[in-house]
Amino acid sequence: MSINKILENNRQWVSDKNAQDPEYFSRLAKGQQPRYLFIGCSDSRVPASGITGTGPGEMFVHRNIANLVVHTDINLLSVLQYAVEVLGVKDIMVVGHYGCGGVAAAAGTKQYGLIDNWLTNIRDVIRIHEQEFLSIENEEQRLRRLVELNVTEQVQNLAKTSIIQNAMRTENPPRLHGLVYDIADGRLKDLQLNGEQPLSGLEHIYATEAPKGADHDSSTYEGKKEDPAQEAAVTEDRLTQKS
Repeated sequence: MSINKILENNRQWVSDKNAQDPEYFSRLAKGQQPRYLFIGCSDSRVPASGITGTGPGEMFVHRNIANLVVHTDINLLSVLQYAVEVLGVKDIMVVGHYGCGGVAAAAGTKQYGLIDNWLTNIRDVIRIHEQEFLSIENEEQRLRRLVELNVTEQVQNLAKTSIIQNAMRTENPPRLHGLVYDIADGRLKDLQLNGEQPLSGLEHIYATEAPKGADHDSSTYEGKKEDPAQEAAVTEDRLTQKS
């Protein structure tokens, strides 16, 4: 498919949307109030909005190879902080998928280049769960289980961040979820993790709290929970009315 086909598809999509709802794009332009944050894999077979039945403005999305939550990944941390503290999302989902190439690569010994450094995070999951992982004789079932264990560990990694720990102390804390998508049948599986207490039993190691009276970290946002685009749209409307 050439880029011209992409542009043609876009024009057709715009035409269809305008025919269905003439206010569709003007409404979206006023800002977003997503309920969900989706942290998923970059795999082209896993369309975030498609598998969740959500539309534009309903879900904030971050994707990377094998849906990892790495504490040194400023991209992920920026998305997380913005989604939680500025947009005020209610549910955060780490979504893995069976048949994940990143997970399969991490379980093997072949080098693929720069990405091997990223895949080390999955090999850490294998190390933590080595006994269970090696006890599964069937390779396909072993990799499927590794996908689930990886999602579980990434949800815990979310809970280890100061962003989530601070949010959990608020009146309306976000809920954390671990899901796995099965490409073979299109269904999402809920791993039924304890999203309200994801660090249960590990608080003595990972729980942190800002000192009382200390200045807030520069990454902490204390303003109104809304998309800055909404404020910009309101300002523009006011300027238009004055003119």
